[in-house]
Amino acid sequence: MSSVKERFLVDEAGNRVAVVVSLEDYRQLLAAVEELDAIRAYDAAKASGEKPIPFVQAVAELERQPE
Repeated sequence: MSSVKERFLVDEAGNRVAVVVSLEDYRQLLAAVEELDAIRAYDAAKASGEKPIPFVQAVAELERQPE
């Protein structure tokens, strides 16, 4: 990630209540969070001990589920 210059919004008492980031930094943060979510899901699946199923079968099962 690029060098981030910290910018904050403060309330009347001077307490930091929000942070402002550039759009590029925001997009990079979102991408990092999505990657971390995928890693955690993979780790959870591996730790579950369940038998894996083929991807095509998993997609077919998801498509059969009512919304």
